[in-house]
Amino acid sequence: MPATPAWPPRSAPRLFVEQPLGEGVQITLDAPKAHYLARVMRVGEGDAVILCDDQTGEWTSEVIAAGKREVALAVKDRLRPREAVPDLVLCPALLKKDRFDLVLEKATELGVARIQPVLTRRCVADKLNPDRARMIVTEAAEQCARTALPELGEVTKLEVLLRDWPESRALFFADELGGEPAGHAFAAHGTPAAILIGPEGGFDDAERAAIRAHPMAKPVSLGPRILRGETAAIAALSLWMGIAGDWRQSP
Repeated sequence: MPATPAWPPRSAPRLFVEQPLGEGVQITLDAPKAHYLARVMRVGEGDAVILCDDQTGEWTSEVIAAGKREVALAVKDRLRPREAVPDLVLCPALLKKDRFDLVLEKATELGVARIQPVLTRRCVADKLNPDRARMIVTEAAEQCARTALPELGEVTKLEVLLRDWPESRALFFADELGGEPAGHAFAAHGTPAAILIGPEGGFDDAERAAIRAHPMAKPVSLGPRILRGETAAIAALSLWMGIAGDWRQSP
């Protein structure tokens, strides 16, 4: 006798929705989510879709109608509660569009709680499309099975960031001129924490001096090589998650 197929199947598409989810709730998705489900994933009546609402966690749902412009779903069971997110903020200086897109995507995959874009004197870019940035982090969270979306702050000038920085949060400053080995620094301090990453041309002398003078700043080194901004962000987040974050926990 053949085994009963697992429900929901591992291949079921995953989507974040804005409506709060709960057992028995019915929701209707329109474009572009409906187009993705009906035209790309080709779901039909009775198929499973995994839904997350960034509040209650991850739920199974069943397609009850799939049309060209709308897909109706009935929420069934909760699979997981919303994940506990390590209290880490990434403060990356703006980079060229494709490189900053990579930072947004990988920071989400690595499990950061908040992304706070920073504007410095040597930034090539000076703007960030918030809708596009939100789309990138949402799609990354769907792809890597997160049940929580990172907060996405508005672009903030470096001097404003430092002026308003809370006394309770350590600010690890990835300084290309050197500092304490990042692994040692991360291990010595718990949460809440943040990591500040510079732009393509690095911080200028005045910015570096201002950061180092801040009482919560802790200059750290990411090794003997000069890293691109996007590489530095990914490396620092990976190291922090392995030493002080949720990579230490069993799945």
